[in-house]
Amino acid sequence: MGKKTDHIAPRIAEFIKNQHIFFVGTAAAEGRVNVSPKGTDSFRVINKNKIVWLNLTGSGNETAAHVLQNNRMTIMFCAFEGKPLILRLYGNATIFHPRDTEFQQYSEYFPNAVGSRQIIEMDVDLVQTSCGFGVPFMDYNSERSMLDDWANQKGEDGIEQYWADKNTKSIDGFETQIIK
Repeated sequence: MGKKTDHIAPRIAEFIKNQHIFFVGTAAAEGRVNVSPKGTDSFRVINKNKIVWLNLTGSGNETAAHVLQNNRMTIMFCAFEGKPLILRLYGNATIFHPRDTEFQQYSEYFPNAVGSRQIIEMDVDLVQTSCGFGVPFMDYNSERSMLDDWANQKGEDGIEQYWADKNTKSIDGFETQIIK
């Protein structure tokens, strides 16, 4: 059944590579806990203890606000196809914005996207698997193009204005540092 380890083994990295969705959990010391679904081609295993993911512009910016206050993060994958498995990665995260050198370095791992707002780096200190017997089978059809279409229509200036209007504070009023 469930196993724990302190690193991402090659078979786990391969499982991650084949997933179409993951969930990110964060929380500040107070306020709401946030769980966000993430998709598209936005997740990379850098080495056995480091991952990065590209955070695209969305309606809120909870992850960034939480990580600035408390950098712990959990990422969860579920096998909706094939053998059952739930995978959780636990660790500490750092947020990089387009103005940061690290963002520029890591952006090479991802397809270019107008709505790219942050890259999150996580140092993984615990990898936990569990059975996933209760996770239903679901068929993957395709990625939705709506987010990219929306971002491309807004353009870079429109995205930056959207960040200023909608992404500078969390729902609990915490700063996100998206605009500096």
